[in-house]
Amino acid sequence: MFTIPLGRSVASSPARSMTTRAFSSVNTFGVVGSGQMGTGIAIVAARQGVAKDVIVIDNAAAALKNSEKFVENWVAKEKDKGRMTDEDSDKLKSVMKYCLLKDIPSTLDFVVEAVTENFNVKKQVYSDLESDGKMSDSTIVASNTSSISITKLAATVGNPERFIGMHFMNPVPVMPLVEVIRGIQTSDATHKTTLDLIEAMKKTPGTSKDIPGFIANRILMPYINEACFCLQEGIATREDIDKIMKFGTNVPMGPLTLADFIGLDTCLAIMRVLHEELGDSKYRPAPLLVNYVQAGYLGKKSKRGFYEY
Repeated sequence: MFTIPLGRSVASSPARSMTTRAFSSVNTFGVVGSGQMGTGIAIVAARQGVAKDVIVIDNAAAALKNSEKFVENWVAKEKDKGRMTDEDSDKLKSVMKYCLLKDIPSTLDFVVEAVTENFNVKKQVYSDLESDGKMSDSTIVASNTSSISITKLAATVGNPERFIGMHFMNPVPVMPLVEVIRGIQTSDATHKTTLDLIEAMKKTPGTSKDIPGFIANRILMPYINEACFCLQEGIATREDIDKIMKFGTNVPMGPLTLADFIGLDTCLAIMRVLHEELGDSKYRPAPLLVNYVQAGYLGKKSKRGFYEY
């Protein structure tokens, strides 16, 4: 278990070295939320050995079973591709644990919340962790939120100076970036430890101020939303919109395909946060996007979005 000193001011902080810092593994690294994002975060933490125990936590037993099955399938694919040995596989599986929120076996040293993008749901998770004594005064709490204010979330916990944003990109085992967001209350020590942890996970951190959408979604979601407007207005077919942006900007996929992979409901939720928080009409969600979500066309996860799967 590690203890992080608090109270160092920004002005007295030394320049951060560009070299990889050593990070001492912690006893318990928890991830609350056993969906694709949460499971991916746990996989990376376990594979890079950042903790003695990596615990995937949820309040639904079925969701935990699905997470465990996802890990089994992912490991099998990695072994088939020659990127993981039997020894690596056994080590990863020995580190990973799965448990219900009410049954967490020990106090967490570092916990990443990766539940649905809803303020009240996240607030309840933090309350449950604190009331059950699963977080100590030294526990760092990070949220994987893609748009909700870190300052607002931090205000709901007992030690807001130990709260920070860690926005992983999907799919987590593949994408190198972690967007780090400091709330007003976030201490320098918490920020530094989080950056060190991310580097220990073999990821690349980038820090943003706590603004609606942060950096990634402040830029990405209006791009996707404008593609929705182009489709809605009949400017081009879905295929041509994606083809022009994919090959014209040299990205892996066009905006409408990307939206299907992210989830149209997630895209809409983020656009609504940007629109409400920034108050600018340029962030108004495209009516077509709203209609698709209302119809249950959520993208790849529902087998229907802008494309059929």
